[in-house]
Amino acid sequence: MASQVVSWGRERDTMGKTRSGRIGVIGGGLGGLASACTLSARGYDVVLFEKNPWLGGKAAVLSEGGFRFDMGPTILLMPSVLERIFVEAGRDLKDELELVPLDPQWRCFFVDGSVLDLHANSERMAAALDSLAPGGKASQGYRRFLDLSARLDDISQRYFFWRSIGSVGDMFDPTTAASLSTLGDVLRMRPWSTVGATIRTFVKDRRVTQMLDHFTQYVGSAPDLSPAVLCSIAHMQTGEGVWYPRGGTRAVAEALIGLAEELGVVLHCGSGVQTIQTGSDAAVSGVTLDDGQHVPLAAVVSNCDSVRTHRELLAGTPAADRFENRRGYEAACSGVVLYLGLDRRYDQLLHHNFVFSRDPQEEFDVIYRKGEPAPDPTCYVCAPADTEPDVAPPGGEALYVLVHTPYLRPHHDWKTLYPRYRQTILEKLKTTAGLDDIEMRIKVERWLTPQDIHNRYRVLDGAIYGLASHGRLNGAFKPANRSPDLGRLYLAGGAVHPGPGMPMVTMSGWIAADTLDKDGVVEPVREPLAHARSVPNPAGML
Repeated sequence: MASQVVSWGRERDTMGKTRSGRIGVIGGGLGGLASACTLSARGYDVVLFEKNPWLGGKAAVLSEGGFRFDMGPTILLMPSVLERIFVEAGRDLKDELELVPLDPQWRCFFVDGSVLDLHANSERMAAALDSLAPGGKASQGYRRFLDLSARLDDISQRYFFWRSIGSVGDMFDPTTAASLSTLGDVLRMRPWSTVGATIRTFVKDRRVTQMLDHFTQYVGSAPDLSPAVLCSIAHMQTGEGVWYPRGGTRAVAEALIGLAEELGVVLHCGSGVQTIQTGSDAAVSGVTLDDGQHVPLAAVVSNCDSVRTHRELLAGTPAADRFENRRGYEAACSGVVLYLGLDRRYDQLLHHNFVFSRDPQEEFDVIYRKGEPAPDPTCYVCAPADTEPDVAPPGGEALYVLVHTPYLRPHHDWKTLYPRYRQTILEKLKTTAGLDDIEMRIKVERWLTPQDIHNRYRVLDGAIYGLASHGRLNGAFKPANRSPDLGRLYLAGGAVHPGPGMPMVTMSGWIAADTLDKDGVVEPVREPLAHARSVPNPAGML
């Protein structure tokens, strides 16, 4: 992969707002790669700068002692989003990735010793709920909740996804915003309620509500602070399924990297961007690299954290001031991740597992309001060896354990906190999931703390999931993909619309590219691939 800056092309005004030249993508995470691939498929000259020596962002891999760990995301939802990126280039996702369906999707371990599997099929799920909580109330409530989730998912598809959105006003066509149909959709979003309150209007069993609460952990936020529309996540998961890419989620990054290379994107690892430069027209004119070299560019897509993009790459500019004055920006939660190479497998574990806390209200209050690690945390555990034996030596397991923590506070010293919290996590796995001998089974052990995540991925205060989704009305909204503050700047990644998680981050990259293309601010250098503009718009796109 190239390591030197080469042949950047020349930028010139040609048709007023339209400029010729190269488009730069800052950051080679999944969002940046998706943007680069989409833009290149549509005929643009694209260069991507990544500060780290690898591409793929958090979708990195750790290999040691015969074990292989996905270091970041491990749950793949909504593969149709990824499919859309490959369709741009006339590729079939099935030819690029082998996706294995996982059902049951999760296994839940509760402190009372009960176990509940989450099934995609509503009939199987109802039967599981009737076994857990006889009498039918839990299963009936779950069915009604899933019906609501499906309606909210439909609203999200029609108003929210696949275009640049920064506020509730961006969702609706002004000519139809006052129609009864649109007003009805607004009311169906339950803007007066939260995820946690909405769940409890349908389901009363504490174990089932705890399971449903954790859909909001995909966005690193508290269910009692997050808007009710995020209940749609349940249907997004059960409707399209949970999948495992053969080779791990790193295979998703590798597939995008391969596509970018095939499309002619120039990829530069070890090339950090120090500043985004602006021209006399108060719009992007290029970037300055960490080595001091100025690179003229016709437009920029930043896949860096949106807040750090403005505070660091645009520091001291009017654009940064406007961004800061628009709203407050609270980081989503961070986490501690343990990568444990074990010399055995545990039959009670599925591929994805949640080992739940004794008291979710206590847990969320301590993490999200008090800003401290939970004394009895929920542990997400990924045990992929049954699905893909190559991740570990024969009979072994490459166990991935994630515990959510608050984002970094000034008084957090994780060098001191981690040893004690490691023991808290291991005790939780022993007592609630029955991994009694886990400590003596560890052959390889590595970890990331919130401070490590902050340093490694250059995110806001160590946040795993970008910005928090807190607020009954505005919690679902992140900064828009088209910057309202600086011309020819577009944003991708988990800290912009539509939010965190592999499908949303990938979608954000597509939205940034599609918006840039439709804005017509840069001249393509070649005809787009026929597939890039002949494919119908994604379902629900307005």
